[in-house]
Amino acid sequence: MKLLYSYHDSLGPVGRSITADEAYGSPRPTPRDPRGERPWVGMCMVAGIDGSTVVNGSSQALSGDADRSVLVALRRAADTVLVGAGTVRDEGYGPPSKPGQRIAVVSRSGRVDVSTPLFASGAGYLVSSDTAGLYAMVASLGGPFVQLEGGAGLNASLTDADVVDEINLTISPNVTGGNGPRLTRGASDVLQRFDLHHILEDDGFVFLRYVRRR
Repeated sequence: MKLLYSYHDSLGPVGRSITADEAYGSPRPTPRDPRGERPWVGMCMVAGIDGSTVVNGSSQALSGDADRSVLVALRRAADTVLVGAGTVRDEGYGPPSKPGQRIAVVSRSGRVDVSTPLFASGAGYLVSSDTAGLYAMVASLGGPFVQLEGGAGLNASLTDADVVDEINLTISPNVTGGNGPRLTRGASDVLQRFDLHHILEDDGFVFLRYVRRR
């Protein structure tokens, strides 16, 4: 990947090649959180040029090698992955490759197949999506950095709860059409300011990292 813009000199000069681990593997700060202590929450998503996050119900067609390398780097940095049950099912989640990492699966109904390899491995576990308890749920997750991997409804709930500190968005060089969801479909009207941290490019894919303004 090529670095097109960097807010911090630590990523090196603009125009150089950079690895996903260099760009995304640094420790996260303590979040801006007046209510108490909770992990830093980073959302990771891919979307087409016209905004949809899925094609035929899955994000896989929008992805590419560089996008997958970003996802892997972020998962290596994360202590816990937080993801909706529908995304786990549609994307075929299995056990994490990082030793000790947990996958917190959010379900409204609790009707989840816990016989899959993800749950059988002991890494996957169910958490409640009760809107009133979202902050407490996030605060209870393990480690200082939680990777939020959608889907759009879960992203919306955590945006409404004002606990998203970082957004890592891949713009896929594809127009998808259809009525696929945006990143935070169903969220209330909000105006939360994020600062652009960096821009990377690889084979037409653009990688944006935004950090919540303190």
